Amino acid sequence: MLTGDRPKYFGLVLAIAFSTFLMSHQMSIFVGLLERTRSQIRDVQDASIWIMDPKTQYVDEVRALSLQDLYFVRGVEGVQWAVPLLKGIARAKAADGTFRNSILMGVDDATLTGLPQKFLAGDWQSLRNPKTVAIDRVGYEYFFGAPPYQLGQELEMGSQVVRVGAVVDASPPFVNLPVVYAKFTEAINMVGREPRQLSFVLAKAQPGVTEEELCQRIQASTGLKALTSKTFGWDTIWYYIKNTGIPINFGITISIALMVGALVSGQTFSLFILENMKYFGALKAIGVTSLRIVGMIIMQALIVLAIGYSIGIFLTALFFQLTQDNLDLRGFRLLPEIMLLTGGLIFVVVLMATILSVRRVVVVDPAVVFRG
Repeated sequence: MLTGDRPKYFGLVLAIAFSTFLMSHQMSIFVGLLERTRSQIRDVQDASIWIMDPKTQYVDEVRALSLQDLYFVRGVEGVQWAVPLLKGIARAKAADGTFRNSILMGVDDATLTGLPQKFLAGDWQSLRNPKTVAIDRVGYEYFFGAPPYQLGQELEMGSQVVRVGAVVDASPPFVNLPVVYAKFTEAINMVGREPRQLSFVLAKAQPGVTEEELCQRIQASTGLKALTSKTFGWDTIWYYIKNTGIPINFGITISIALMVGALVSGQTFSLFILENMKYFGALKAIGVTSLRIVGMIIMQALIVLAIGYSIGIFLTALFFQLTQDNLDLRGFRLLPEIMLLTGGLIFVVVLMATILSVRRVVVVDPAVVFRG
């Protein structure tokens, strides 16, 4: 019965495959965008505590601290070390006149805490040289072209001319701008606003002191806001969820995919059952119970579900595989959790469509087979 009517059979499979692809693709993009909002937080692996102005809500909203705040944090009991971090926007300009606003990260001069861990060219020691910066791969390829990477290229950052001493594999930011890393004392001369201030203080707890406990001590002693990296990252994500239209837009697209899957599969199943009503009546006439017939229909629905879901997930995985080298789409991927969530939603949609369609089978009169 399922494959006897090829148009309806393929229509069911394609409807479920389309819904699966659209939902899993859009959910993956949504999760990837939210992960991008905290990219600079995740790239800081050396420090586990971020100290900031009490009114700071997320990582991109910075109100500068004073250097005196840094010394206050260092004096809190339980702090193993604390270093400054500057985060700002500086205009980078190449020798050929190409320019672009860039995210500038000023890391501690002595320890270089705040640099990403993965280097594509050069190493962290190069930043110890005067007027030398590290740039992420997006920035390098925008200003100087595709690899192989050639170090020593010059950039004009604000009023400073600097050399590229390393290329890093930084996490993609929410706004796809180049990310440049420099020593703190040099970075403050590259940004135009509040040049003698710092954005955050990065700290690490002494052995035996928990991060949460140290955060409470810092807040009580200095009046500043202190959060663990994980908490600050989630605060940033929730800020974008609550204050932007991203969840609404993606929610609408995912809802449309669900409705398409429900309407098309439900309508097709209804037509399928209606056109085979005589055969269901014949089965009832020879003693097959309604429960057994409903089980047969549900089994057919599960077969269509498995085939359509597999095709849709395959297309989603193929999309991200083909675009993994695209710098604008880096970081987007199909997560196992999204596969499970999509599978659950599709299962509910198909199950509801099937249940609504089999009502006619339950009440069908076996004598229908002898009519007409």
